[in-house]
Amino acid sequence: MGKEEHYHGLVDMGSNGVRFSITDLNPSTSRILPTVYLDRIGISLYDAQYSPSGDPIPIPQSTITSVVNALIRFNSICQDFRVPENHIRILATEATRKAQNSVDLRTQIKNAVHWDVELLPKEIEGKVGAMGIASSYDEVRGLVMDLGGGSTQITWLCTQDGEVKMPENGSVSLPFGAAALTQRIQSAGQPGSREYEEFKKDVLGQLKTAIKEIDIPQDLLDSPQGLPLYLSGGGFRGWGFVLMSQHPITPYPVPIINGFRVKREAFQDTLSVKAAVVDEQTPDIFRVSARRASQVPAVAFLVDCLSQALPVITDVYFCQGGVREGVLFEYLDAEVRRESPLVTATRPYARDIESLPLLVEQIIVAAKPRVFSEALLTAFVQAMYAHMAYPKDLCAGSALRSTTTGLFAATHGISHEQRALLAILLCERYGGYRSISPTEQNFYRRMTQLLPDGVSWWCMYLGRVAAVIASVYPAGVARERRMTMTQEWALKKEGEKLSVNLALTQDGQELDEGLQNALKKMVKAGKKKNWIGGVGHKVSLRVNGKEFEEQ
Repeated sequence: MGKEEHYHGLVDMGSNGVRFSITDLNPSTSRILPTVYLDRIGISLYDAQYSPSGDPIPIPQSTITSVVNALIRFNSICQDFRVPENHIRILATEATRKAQNSVDLRTQIKNAVHWDVELLPKEIEGKVGAMGIASSYDEVRGLVMDLGGGSTQITWLCTQDGEVKMPENGSVSLPFGAAALTQRIQSAGQPGSREYEEFKKDVLGQLKTAIKEIDIPQDLLDSPQGLPLYLSGGGFRGWGFVLMSQHPITPYPVPIINGFRVKREAFQDTLSVKAAVVDEQTPDIFRVSARRASQVPAVAFLVDCLSQALPVITDVYFCQGGVREGVLFEYLDAEVRRESPLVTATRPYARDIESLPLLVEQIIVAAKPRVFSEALLTAFVQAMYAHMAYPKDLCAGSALRSTTTGLFAATHGISHEQRALLAILLCERYGGYRSISPTEQNFYRRMTQLLPDGVSWWCMYLGRVAAVIASVYPAGVARERRMTMTQEWALKKEGEKLSVNLALTQDGQELDEGLQNALKKMVKAGKKKNWIGGVGHKVSLRVNGKEFEEQ
């Protein structure tokens, strides 16, 4: 068997839908959980258990038949992909666990495809959800919540160096999923009624009790950066996409929910979110289905309760990680989990792994300390040759889109800021803003708005340094050291200046036209007219001991 030996098939039988996936867990790229196949059927096993009048009923046979038929199809797909039989699992959560005819449902599935349905206990379901959130970022430190259809789980999470810490009991599970809340709120009547207020008081009380039970570590509560909140599950993802549609950067440039971040005030502005969904003048919101839109009032209710029950939170992060990601991430070794997702995703595009340390060293020398992590710079070097063979009029634009719709768009585990950083760096490596078409320039400006203040100029400068490196090492192979770069800050009459010294050690390299042009652009990054948003630094350059302008 070849690459298929690393394939894992997974069926996530959730409350709002059934998800099918095949993931490649080849050790070289398993940190980002590469997807080979993905599908979903919109069967709500939660809604199927209630009659039109709201009375609990067994899951109808017609619904069971639809699920079984979908599983028979997935069985065939797994055979097409040659997924090992012992690598296929069916995991079921709240709706299947509580169904009156759960045994019958699972028996029919077993008879049809010969796979056992694994029922996740509610505590384990919370742990799996937390692991999915852990897979969604380089590092997670804060409160986490997973909002499903039938239940919601809450816990705290700390990840560092591939290790994941959470409460010993995993999480606290509450019967407040998006679908469950929708039904119970409808039963409670209008806001302000006695039944409604009693129900709200009950939810608030259970949330406060859950916070006490998970016993948040004091170092998380006392963190100078504040206490972040990480959210997963379909209900919260729908809420996040509505917030994305209302973002000050419009249209928002990253069409991916994982890595999206908002401030607490925006997250808790339930009136604006509800208004965006019910306003007839509002166009269809990207990735918000009619079903998700119908659940927004219930999620708003939960968010209102959370604002009163939770400790003071700062930023709110949205995650794609769910059952699939959690189960598979837990399966990985700590050594693999500690890898930077960006480094993992770009590694296949590195031209020569043995040359990588020398090239990364040059980029690190040029980078401003603490602005860019070593992992990001390594990913940049690995990716900076990926688009070089494209037609000249496509290189910069394709590089700019590489983290949103291009080569690295499907990378799991990175933030929107990281996507923007890598995209701008790669775009600048091929000439930047003036090298892309007018259709891409607006997108470039919106991506730079995702960056911290003052960082855009450093992306431009570092991208142009990378162009110099690519001119000296055009194949990405360093058979010998051909250049040495040093830089320091120099105080001049006109202020602080970045003084760069470049020593070229290969004969004939100094007068190469491509290198000359790259060096000119590097120096031009220091001209005030090229600063971004009025922020930048002057740059002087000496090549082999001479001022560059003299050559």
